[in-house]
Amino acid sequence: MAAKIAFLRPHRLPFFTFNSPARPIAKPLFIPLHSYATSTTAAAAATAFSNLSYGPSLHKGHSPFPLELPKYHTSGENVTSLDEAAFTRVFEISALRVPSEICSTLEHRFRGHLLNWPRIKNIARVSGDEIDDEIKNILPNSDNTAESEAEAEAEELVALNRRIYGKAEGDGELLNSVLYRDKLARTFNSQGYVNFRNLAKISRPKKKKKMMDGGEKRGVKGVGRNDMAFVEVVECEESDVDDFSGLLGEDFGKRPKWRGSTRLLLLDEQYANKLLEELPETIKVAFQEHDGQCTRSAFELVKCKLTLLYDYWQLNEVLEALLPKGTTIPSAFETVGHIAHLNLRDEHLQYKHLIAKVVLDKNKPKIKTVVNKVDAIHNDYRTMQLEVLAGNNSLVTTLVENGLRFQVDLASVYWNSRLATERQRLLSCFKYSDVVCDVFAGVGPLAIYAAKKVKHVYANDLNPCAVEYLERNSVLNKLDRKIEVFNMDGRRFVETVFARQGAPPITQVVMNLPKDAAEFLDAFRGVFQGHGRGEQRILPKIHVYGFSKAEDPEFEFHQRIRIALSEVDFDVEMHRVRLVAPGKWMLCASFLLPERVAYSRTGQRL
Repeated sequence: MAAKIAFLRPHRLPFFTFNSPARPIAKPLFIPLHSYATSTTAAAAATAFSNLSYGPSLHKGHSPFPLELPKYHTSGENVTSLDEAAFTRVFEISALRVPSEICSTLEHRFRGHLLNWPRIKNIARVSGDEIDDEIKNILPNSDNTAESEAEAEAEELVALNRRIYGKAEGDGELLNSVLYRDKLARTFNSQGYVNFRNLAKISRPKKKKKMMDGGEKRGVKGVGRNDMAFVEVVECEESDVDDFSGLLGEDFGKRPKWRGSTRLLLLDEQYANKLLEELPETIKVAFQEHDGQCTRSAFELVKCKLTLLYDYWQLNEVLEALLPKGTTIPSAFETVGHIAHLNLRDEHLQYKHLIAKVVLDKNKPKIKTVVNKVDAIHNDYRTMQLEVLAGNNSLVTTLVENGLRFQVDLASVYWNSRLATERQRLLSCFKYSDVVCDVFAGVGPLAIYAAKKVKHVYANDLNPCAVEYLERNSVLNKLDRKIEVFNMDGRRFVETVFARQGAPPITQVVMNLPKDAAEFLDAFRGVFQGHGRGEQRILPKIHVYGFSKAEDPEFEFHQRIRIALSEVDFDVEMHRVRLVAPGKWMLCASFLLPERVAYSRTGQRL
């Protein structure tokens, strides 16, 4: 019986911009969110904040909305949507407001005392405290003494002389427009953009900023990605506030005084709600050093709210909060181009649409479709029955593996990205002079890899759709001249390519059909029957794949190969590829085709 997942719908609370005083030079950088939690809730959140283990959690902080994470019922239909606002968490932290020019130095100095949460930067910009560097130079600085002003004038004079003589680049000064055009004319030669690559960048128009729904511009850099988290200062002293209500109207009210370009250094969670006297000595010494150096001080300890949104939490964190307690978290999946391929257990099926939506949300924009394997592979074409759970319905995708491009339709062909390492291992066994025969080639992952290295490739598959994509991928990677494609049964294909007269002798044979490949080995009995043993035919090396659930999988697979070839006296190299299920191994057996098998009469058992 399908389950219905009920979600509590919150009353949407408005977001608003914490605007600074109306100055043309100010650049608001954050969109703060007001917390509507009561003092009791905040106190309880602070207690939980200190008692739980280090780092952010959905069980720490508090939600700004009067809602909880969704609860589940055992009846009804599957739910395909969730309320992302339920995952918003607000954390009370402390921060140091410091001048932007010394921010980087202090970050290294306070290392170990900063927040250091995953996916959260230690430095946050403060709304309204930004200023353009060109405008900053013309503002009066009351902290400069006469001596420092004289030194500044001397430095400006030196910089001016350097610009006049075109020597400004050595000390970091920018050339004026006349000298810059002169340098451009001297640098731009017959090679053009090769020697002066920035010229192409200069000629391009500036990219337009992306707009959010409703035409509002996205905020610029904040704490990590601005759609994951943001910070707001929640405490200001009365003396640090300007009253603009009489001049600009009640809507502006009281705003913090502009104190120059500043940054927030977010302190470790253990220092939340601490006084300056309770902070480490390293931080207190920095306060003492900065005290008295300037009258317009921007060095202070402030209380902040760090808000983490739905996009901040990772896949396993969201699913752990959503699924019932004790349920295994399905966080692993295979990626094929833009498709995420899940193998959900029975316990997950009633939540499959919800799981798919979270997988889609947490892997955008790379993942556009989420599918689940409905049943095991039972047909001869090795195609899987897939159910689209989220995203678009297209199962045709293009993927890149080790520098080669492949087009795949998962609805009609087989593909396994987990075998990429095995393909590279097998490719390392080939030489340039080899001729490779891929009996079960599929869409050509191994055949096309091999064509880049070996002399020639024969590729075959029974599935006509796979053969069509094999031909496409050969052309797509410009290797179609080195690959000869067949569409026939595996036994008939082996008989056909080995019976060819005048063709280069096949030196490597790959049989990657783990379920049935060993049963096709009887096709090699008598492949050189019409040739005398004195002709010195090259015996091919065969690489055959298979599954085994035995306690000794190598021995059991070796026995199946001996039975199929009706031969026991030959050496076999065994390699464990991967564990496909508990107690079930995928193996690769490599051996030279025994001479007695190759020259035996067709059907004769030795």
